[in-house]
Amino acid sequence: MSGFLNWLGGLPPLAQIPIVVIAFGAVVALLLFFVDIAPRKGTLYTVIRLAFCVLVPVVVVLFFGSFLWAAAVAAVLGGVLFLLDYRSKKGVGYLVQLVGFLAPAFLLLLIGLILPSINTTIAAFMSASGKNFVGLNNFIWLFTQPSAIRTVINTIIWVLLVPSLSTAFGLAYAVFIDKSRGEKYFKILVFMPMAISFVGASIIWRFIYAYREAGATQIGLLNQIVVWFGGTPVQWLQNEPWNTLFLIVVLIWVQTGFAMVVLSAAIKGVPTEQIEAAELDGTNGWQRFTNVIVPGIRSSLVVVVTTISIASLKVFDIVRTMTAGNNGTSVIANEMYTQFKNFENGRSAAFAVILFILVLPIVIYNARQIKKQREIR
Repeated sequence: MSGFLNWLGGLPPLAQIPIVVIAFGAVVALLLFFVDIAPRKGTLYTVIRLAFCVLVPVVVVLFFGSFLWAAAVAAVLGGVLFLLDYRSKKGVGYLVQLVGFLAPAFLLLLIGLILPSINTTIAAFMSASGKNFVGLNNFIWLFTQPSAIRTVINTIIWVLLVPSLSTAFGLAYAVFIDKSRGEKYFKILVFMPMAISFVGASIIWRFIYAYREAGATQIGLLNQIVVWFGGTPVQWLQNEPWNTLFLIVVLIWVQTGFAMVVLSAAIKGVPTEQIEAAELDGTNGWQRFTNVIVPGIRSSLVVVVTTISIASLKVFDIVRTMTAGNNGTSVIANEMYTQFKNFENGRSAAFAVILFILVLPIVIYNARQIKKQREIR
């Protein structure tokens, strides 16, 4: 395969294009074979399957130069095609369609999530070089160093404040502008930050928080307002512990639009008859909101809170771009990267394991809520 790629890279760009297109067509043809041709009955299709079992190992030998890989591929392919002869009770081709749709997702999860998670967990109990087993030393260091403890506390503060405030602001905004004139324009204004990357949002807010000494021309919006009112410029991103709160504002600004859009759609899905019935019963606006609207959008509230909570746990870009974790603003994801950059692989993996443990309950809770909704339906 490496020889083929080297050969392809040595060709002129115009010659590479048709070869890549042909390769893409071959992959599509392979998928069509498994989805459409392989499950069919008849002598012709049996011959095609047998030819396929022969040709694929030959191609593997030509490209990889390994008879062991060719034998493994032939065994797997033969087993798959053999299973195709046992038609599923749910219809011809159901089995191959099931395998065809699930296999890519399973392989991506295996390669991109399961195996790295196992390797990271093992690395958390190893030394910085990854050669010596050190037991719980990395975790002991994590919970005995003041800076590491501060990092965990900062992450917890992010998780407590960002989901609650973003959801509250998004819900309030969705309720107040529902069915109002210019509703779509108001929604666009709040949702626009979602179209900006976290790095872009961080750069914008870094200019807002920018500091220059007293007497100099202020380029930061907040300090310019402070100067207009006769105050002294403030180093917003250096004063602990308030600098962490100023960073949290950025993620709230971004996630409020997401909460607003989801909850606004959920509010429109609440039956009008229920709201009108509550109104006829003499309830005021707050009572209709708490007793009719909130129960009607509970599932959407759970989705919004859990999604923003996971984003808050994994926050990295904002902290890295604005402060690089200095002045007591670091979070677990940023510290994980910092330790890795300093060649402390064991400590970096320990931070990753702690982050995984913190995310896991939220994911489990969200999965249980989805299961309950399915049972109700």
